[in-house]
Amino acid sequence: MHEMVKEAINDMNVALELSKSKKDVISIVDAISSLSREESMQLGKNFKKFPLGCDLTEILVGTCASDLEKIDLMGNCTVADIMGHGIHVCAYAFADIAENYGMKPLDLFKEIRESTDVPIDLDHFGKYGPMRFPSNIVRCSGDCYYQGPSLKECPRGRIHSRLLEKEKEGLFDCEEWIKLASSVAINLTSAQGGEGHAAPLKEAEIVAQMAKKYGKGIEAIMFIGDGYEDLITGFSTALDMQADVIVLEGGPFNLSSHRLDDFAKAVAMARILAPGKVVATNGAYEDECRVGLRSGLNAIITGFPQNHHGYMCGYSPGTAKRGNFGLPRVMQIIREEINSACACGEQTRAPIGKEELEALAAAVKVVGPENVYPKKIGDSVLGDAHWVCIAQSPLYSKARVQHTTSDIVKMAENGEIKDNVALMGGRFVSWAMASALDGLVDEIIISDIDPWVERVTVDNLNSALKSDISRAKSNDKKAHDSAQTSIVTSTIPGLAQKLSKNFQGTISLV
Repeated sequence: MHEMVKEAINDMNVALELSKSKKDVISIVDAISSLSREESMQLGKNFKKFPLGCDLTEILVGTCASDLEKIDLMGNCTVADIMGHGIHVCAYAFADIAENYGMKPLDLFKEIRESTDVPIDLDHFGKYGPMRFPSNIVRCSGDCYYQGPSLKECPRGRIHSRLLEKEKEGLFDCEEWIKLASSVAINLTSAQGGEGHAAPLKEAEIVAQMAKKYGKGIEAIMFIGDGYEDLITGFSTALDMQADVIVLEGGPFNLSSHRLDDFAKAVAMARILAPGKVVATNGAYEDECRVGLRSGLNAIITGFPQNHHGYMCGYSPGTAKRGNFGLPRVMQIIREEINSACACGEQTRAPIGKEELEALAAAVKVVGPENVYPKKIGDSVLGDAHWVCIAQSPLYSKARVQHTTSDIVKMAENGEIKDNVALMGGRFVSWAMASALDGLVDEIIISDIDPWVERVTVDNLNSALKSDISRAKSNDKKAHDSAQTSIVTSTIPGLAQKLSKNFQGTISLV
């Protein structure tokens, strides 16, 4: 494994084979621990390409704090929704605000869900429903982040201050919260020695089971800890719990003697190990955010003033404190560190916004949520955890497409799709389309602007399908001219319109 990891730093073909192979946590942690920071960053950056076309960088926004007015909470959620950033719900704060206004906590959550379209990420949620805490916890000034390392757990022992009797009052609404969410976070740090920070593992297991029951994505929160044994424990526990997304917490919970090296390595490890291929941080100082983004980090959880995520990411000891507005700072850090390419080969925004989310929602609607991650075509899953979460949001319900894969199949059965088909785009919509047309057409030609993506796509599809799959060598005109039917598989409206205009008679999905 050490040799394969080493080769994967400079060879994308080896990296692809490693991404498809069976891996155990200890081998991956051992192998990456032996790398330099620069090698780890390059490795993590390579693995951000897997699954193909899922190299998004996003922001999740904590919009709530227990002492906010309802109008401020609603406005924060509206701003996040307009910008296209997922809403990170601190369930205890929603419950506190609702009760301040004489509302049932679930009713406030429903109001937010009905007034926004972006995915909602549910955190601080226990086996009875929203966790509840006394005033000294919910109004904590964030001394741990302000002071910096080293702290092994919450100095206030917050998890032991839970108001369990109050939590039990909402028991009957517990699963209703999960039904409304797109993803659910579980905290695994108690397994890493953070008994004062997180609920017992058994409770996380109960919440994870509820999330799985309703098809929600599961995010596993873990500490960087000592940078070795604590990572092994965290990753192993996350995989045992069938988590989709790995969320790494650094800051005062990064106790490594080589803080930045081990944060970069942890991101690279998570990139390889996370089943849903999405890696986030819910707490990382500015320097950790920067090396993390260079190492393949997908998401940073930040927040509005008063929300604790507002100071947990992007600041440094001595400046990280309650009241900070982390969102604009984190946006700028991402802008400075990320230069990523979207599926169309052009530069995409970093962080992504509403347009990218809408294109992703359309892609899932074309393919069908039942066919995406964790489903596989050949050796690779179709999409990543984003594809699951977006399907659990109003953005998906409101997405409008002209044709789905099912529609294309009916057209083929009716003779409207001919025997030779060109698919313009080599990413997951093309994979699903090729799979759906398999056996109904003789030849499928794949064209993608990235030659490596095109080749990998064709190799993977040929390993799984009966129809002949061939390359156009990144030449859309060649693909179009060689086929009797051409389909533009991009769900980015501008690109789809451009291709449809350039190649008359093509079928567009959006």
